[in-house]
Order: sequence, then structure tokens, then C-alpha cells
Amino acid sequence: MILMGDPRRLRNKYERPKKLWDVDRITEDKALRLGYGLRNMRELWMATAELKKYRREARRLNSVPEEERREDVKKILSKLARLGILKEGASLDDVLSLEAKDVLERRLQTLVVRKGLARSMPQSRQLITHGFISVGGKRVSKPSYIVSLEEEATLSHSKPIDISVKSEPDAAPAAKAEEPKKETAPAES
Repeated sequence: MILMGDPRRLRNKYERPKKLWDVDRITEDKALRLGYGLRNMRELWMATAELKKYRREARRLNSVPEEERREDVKKILSKLARLGILKEGASLDDVLSLEAKDVLERRLQTLVVRKGLARSMPQSRQLITHGFISVGGKRVSKPSYIVSLEEEATLSHSKPIDISVKSEPDAAPAAKAEEPKKETAPAES
């Protein structure tokens, strides 16, 4: 029995793969991790768990009679359309065909690079964690933040920053010219 004031039960927001050491899965996950600039596999597993939740609900709704599922189908499709994961007017079968890439494309870290606010995924992650990126005028410091379609237009730098590459050949410190050492003749005794 849980009483008021008791600490809540903490649960993971991700689920490990069933076959943890499957070579094919590892290579696919590594390609996704590197392509989207994820810090570790746990971030990929969190996106997969989020996707799994939507797909599980879609499978459940497919098994329910039409009258009972009408409102729930509208809810799930409108939420995925609002987040930009699905297009407007998609069907329940489109939810079942979603992949982890679709969720990863809506992360703040990915959209910062796609919008040109950063040059690379690692730089995007750094700018977000250091507070240089804002969504809707509010600073967001989580690279895994899922950006909705409404918020995507308000993505900007929260502080002025210059991310251009400046290559100045004169900027390198000039090496000191070493004088040749004079060899002294050994003293004769």
C-alpha cells in the first residue's frame, strides 16, 4: 500500500533489446547513434521505447471494434501529427510502419543542425547543453527534447554566437628561429 508522501517508484524510460549482443542490431544502432550524434545507446533505446508505446497502442486499437476506437485513433494520430512524426491525414497503419529514425528526426539536437544553427551534431549538442538554443523564446538544455511542428518555427539562438569557421593563416604563433649553438673548443690544459 502506497501512502501519500511516499516516494514514487522509479522506472526506466527505456527497454534494453531482447538480444543485446546481436551483431546486425549493434551495427544498425551504431550507425544511428553516430548519424544522429547520440551520446550513448540508451538515448536510442529511449526513442525506440517511445515509438514502441505508440505502436503498441495502434495494435491494440486495431483489435477493438470500430465504434469504440474512433476517438482513440483521432487522439493518437493528432498527437503524432502535432509532434511532426506523422503527416496530417495518416492512418493507423502508418503508425505501425514508423521507425526509430522518425522519432530521432524530431529531436532538438537534430533540428538545430537541419536548421543551420550548428555545423555538426556534436556542436549542436554542445550549444544546447550550454544554453545557446531557445525554443519559443525559452532556453532548452536537453538535446533529446522532442520539438513539435508549432515550435519548430521558433527555434533560434538564445544568445548571440558566431559559429562560422575563420581560418586566418597569420593567427598561428610564429615559431622562434633558433640560433645555431656555437660549439666551443675544449679547453686545453
